[in-house]
Amino acid sequence: MSRPLLILYGSETGTSQDVAESLGRQARRRHFNTRVIAMDEYDKSLLLDERLVIFVCSTTGQGEEPSNMKKFWKFLLRKNLPNDILSDLDCAVFGLGDSSYRKFNYPAKKLYKRLLQLGANMMAPRGDADDQHYMGLDGALIPWSKDLWEVVMDKYPTNEALIPDDFLTDSSEPQKPKTLPGEFNLVVKENKRITAEDHFQDVRHVELECDNPDFRYDPGDIAVITPQNLEADVDVFFELMEWTDRANKIIKIVPSGKDHMLPIHWPDVMTFRDLFVYYLDIFGVPRRSFFEMLAYFTTDDNHTERLREFAAPEGQEDMWSYAARPRRTIAEVLFDFKPFNIPFDYMLDLFPQLQPRSFSIASSLKLHPNRMELCVAIVKYKTKMRKIRRGVMTKWLATLVPGDILSRVRIAKGTMALPPSTDIPLIAIGPGTGVAPMRSFIEERVADGAKENVLFFGCRHKEKDFFYNDEWEKYGKKGQLECVTAFSRDQEQKIYVQDRIRQKSALLWDLIENKQAKIVLSGSLEKMPADVAYALKQVFMKEGGLDAEETENYFTMMNKTGQYQEECWS
Repeated sequence: MSRPLLILYGSETGTSQDVAESLGRQARRRHFNTRVIAMDEYDKSLLLDERLVIFVCSTTGQGEEPSNMKKFWKFLLRKNLPNDILSDLDCAVFGLGDSSYRKFNYPAKKLYKRLLQLGANMMAPRGDADDQHYMGLDGALIPWSKDLWEVVMDKYPTNEALIPDDFLTDSSEPQKPKTLPGEFNLVVKENKRITAEDHFQDVRHVELECDNPDFRYDPGDIAVITPQNLEADVDVFFELMEWTDRANKIIKIVPSGKDHMLPIHWPDVMTFRDLFVYYLDIFGVPRRSFFEMLAYFTTDDNHTERLREFAAPEGQEDMWSYAARPRRTIAEVLFDFKPFNIPFDYMLDLFPQLQPRSFSIASSLKLHPNRMELCVAIVKYKTKMRKIRRGVMTKWLATLVPGDILSRVRIAKGTMALPPSTDIPLIAIGPGTGVAPMRSFIEERVADGAKENVLFFGCRHKEKDFFYNDEWEKYGKKGQLECVTAFSRDQEQKIYVQDRIRQKSALLWDLIENKQAKIVLSGSLEKMPADVAYALKQVFMKEGGLDAEETENYFTMMNKTGQYQEECWS
C-alpha cells in the first residue's frame, strides 16, 4: 500500500523549515513516502491529487506570511475555488510565532481557516508554537506531533516497525553553489566600524555593489544573506571530530529517493570541508531533533541514555538548561558526548543547514546606484558559562574586506513602506541599528524632494554610537529633516526615544492628525515598541483630547490603514 505524505512549509529564517524536516524524519520512520517542500516551490496543480499533507508556517513582520509561502497562499485565496475542492485531503497545520507580537501566528490561523473553507479534513487541531514558551517551539511541537501521529497512524496503518533515516556518498570534481533566479552576487566595497573603538558594541557600515542590471530594491526592503562558517573554525571542528584527514576529500551527495532531494542551490559534488563551510550549521544552538538523532551514533550507553532524555518530552527543561540557556553550540555538544560514530549516510540528517539571515537595507538606489548598504551590529556576548559567543552570520561578516563576494543575496519585501506621496510627512523612529531602514526611507525622500521628515534616533552616547550623524546634520541644514535625538547615557537620568516623543507631542499630533503623517518604527523587540506605542497614545490623549477608548481605537485604525507600521526583532 502506497503511503505518500507531503509536508509543505513557509519559512523566512529557516525555523519552520527545520520543523518541517524534523516532521519529515518522523514520517519516514513510520514508512511514509515523504516529501518536504517549500510552499512556493510546490506545483500547486498537484494539490488535488494529495491525500495527506502537513502544513508548517512561520510568521514574519506584522503577521505576514513568509516570502516562500506568498504565491501558494494567493492560490488558495482564489474566489473560483469550490468549497469542497479539498474534501479528499487529510491535513494538519502547525504555526510558529511569538505571542509578544499582536498578530501571533496569523498565517497559520488564516491557512487553517481557509483549508476548512475548502473542505479539507483536519487530522488535528491547529498547533501554535510560541517563542515565549519556556521550552521554546518544542513546548507546542512535541505534544502536537505526538497526538497527530496517533491519529495519522490509526488512519494510515503499517505493519512495519519504526526506523531511523538515511543519505550521502563519495566522487569527483567539486562544484560551486548554484545561484538561483532572483539571487545576486554582491562585491564588498567597504566594511567599516561606525562605533567608537572603546564602545562595547561593534556596529558595521557595509557597502556592497552589484553590476547585474536586474538588481533593484525599494526603501524598506530586506537583504536575505546566507552566512558561511569560517574555514579556520571548521578546521578546528574537524580536529575535534578527528575528521582532518577527510577535509579535502571530494564527496558526491546522492539523494536516496525523489522524496528526499538536495536543496536546489546545493551542488551534488563538493569537498568535505565545503559541506561544513557553506552548507551545514555546526556553531548554532542545537534543537531537540539534534539530540534525538545523535543518540543513534554515540558509543557510550550512558551518553545514549542522556541524549534520549534530552529528546523526550519530560526532558525538555534539562535540555533547555544544558543547551539553550548557556547557548551551547552543536560543536560543543559533540565534544561533550564523544566518542561516537556518525556514518556519512546520516550527515545531512544530523546537522541542520545554515539558514539565511535578514537585514534591513540602509540605503536608497536613487542616492547609491548599483549599491546596497547595511548597518549591522556584530553579535558578541558572554554566556551563563562565561564563554564568549559570536553570531555565526556577523562573525563571518566582520571578516569581509573590499573585493570579497557575498553570494546568493536575495531581496525580500519588508513590512514597512514609504508614504504614498512626498506631500505626506514621514515620522521615522529608529533607535540603534533600527535606524537602518529609516536611512533608506529618508534618502529616498530627500532624493524625491520631500521636506517634512522627522527622525527620532536613540543610542547610548552621542560621541560613541550616533550612527550617520553627519548625514542627519547635512539634511537638517537643508531643511529636509528634523532629527530628534535621545542619548540615554550622556546624563544622569536616562532618556529614550519615547521621552522625546512625549516632549514633541504638539508637533507629532499636528503631523499625524492634520497632515496624516505616516509613522514607521524599527528596532529591538524587547520593551521599545510597547513603550513607543504608549508614548504615542499619551500624545493622542494630551493633544487630541481623546479618552482611553478613543485612543486605542485611533491607534488600532492607524495600524489597520498602514499609517503606523513597525519592523522589530528579538
